[in-house]
Amino acid sequence: MDGQKLVILGGGESGVGAALLGKAKGFDVFLSDRGGLKDKYRDELRQHSIDFEEGSHTEDRILQANLVVKSPGIPDTIPLIQALKAREIPVISEIEFAARYTTAKLIGITGSNGKTTTTLLIYHLLKTAGFKVGLAGNIGDSFAKAVINDTFDWFVLEISSFQLDTMYDTRLNIAVLLNITPDHLDRYGYSFQNYVASKFRILQNMQPGDDFIYFQESPAIVAKLANRSLAPNALPISLEQPVSPGGFFLNGELTAQNGEDCFTLPITDLPLKGPHNAINMLAAVLAAQSVGVSSEHIAEGLRTFQNAAHRLEPAGVVDGIAFINDSKATNVDSVFYALASMTTPTVWIAGGQDKGNEYSQLDELVGKKVKALICLGKDNATLVSHFSGMVPLIFETQSVTEAVQKGLNWATPGETVLLSPACASFDLFRNYEDRGEQFKDAIKNLK
Repeated sequence: MDGQKLVILGGGESGVGAALLGKAKGFDVFLSDRGGLKDKYRDELRQHSIDFEEGSHTEDRILQANLVVKSPGIPDTIPLIQALKAREIPVISEIEFAARYTTAKLIGITGSNGKTTTTLLIYHLLKTAGFKVGLAGNIGDSFAKAVINDTFDWFVLEISSFQLDTMYDTRLNIAVLLNITPDHLDRYGYSFQNYVASKFRILQNMQPGDDFIYFQESPAIVAKLANRSLAPNALPISLEQPVSPGGFFLNGELTAQNGEDCFTLPITDLPLKGPHNAINMLAAVLAAQSVGVSSEHIAEGLRTFQNAAHRLEPAGVVDGIAFINDSKATNVDSVFYALASMTTPTVWIAGGQDKGNEYSQLDELVGKKVKALICLGKDNATLVSHFSGMVPLIFETQSVTEAVQKGLNWATPGETVLLSPACASFDLFRNYEDRGEQFKDAIKNLK
């Protein structure tokens, strides 16, 4: 690739990783970030003598590229990307770029909810079974950086719709599609079908002998599958009926049948609670079986798994009241799963930057499980309007400390205070992690 000009747009984890891989493969690399770079990334680029700019995009130089790798956060609609496409300069994702330089087999996970949990669990099941496996994509370290030395036999990749949009030739050996519910529609012309089509790109290069794992009770998945044929083996997941091959969760027992292997585990031995996590666990077990992990190693991996923070994370018990941090629940569908997991009367903390949420799908669960609603956000009008008359106690605040204290006051021993916002965090917090950490800190400081 000597002399080929590679331009990287975006200087985060994936962008810097792509720059390092490009340099290693002989490209003339230039990285451009319209914002500012973190110190560690700036230092890394300088250490490897990679030319970069921050604070602007020098369009004339970018348009001289032979290949562009762009951050998934950059929409296709901006003038710079349109100008690149007008000149027929290929614009791809870091995952697409990295996949060209690895001999490892690839497991890709996508879905509107549950991607991170499922990705981490598949990685954990393979790693504890002794496989040489890497973790990358929309989580952890850069995929591109990891393939510079290319020492893994498998990669487990969390893949967002934005990343799929700029993937063209990457072949996944195992693909997982957990669910599709409305999200990020502002990037898809406010068309749900455009978003569905983006998620289904995960299948685009799969071949006979590859495995496709999917939740067969997701209406959008079922509708799309009705209009297409599948190249890979189908491994459906159900919460309603036995399926074989595939996985199901019935009568308090998880069952996964993939090939000759049949794995079962009772609910009492499962590390994650709630119906949505049953889907995630079944997907992970089926993927592990596809790779060749034994039932014994799968059971051991499930027993030792710890989920990422901010996903139905136990955040402490104060005066007999359990606090749960589900700050990652930034859409209504995630909250539906969280509330469905509650087994005690619940004080629900919600709110933030509303993405045009439709709350009616929560009505039945809220009526059964929620004794009080605490609205934590700058503008709570939609939440208050929808749930007034349905929830007897509603309180508004912009203080996470006040929200936690009110939750303690309104809950009684044996009940639960659940932070599951249904909204983005950017009105009061840097991101969902910041919101979750402040929530946990406030619990520690309760008097």
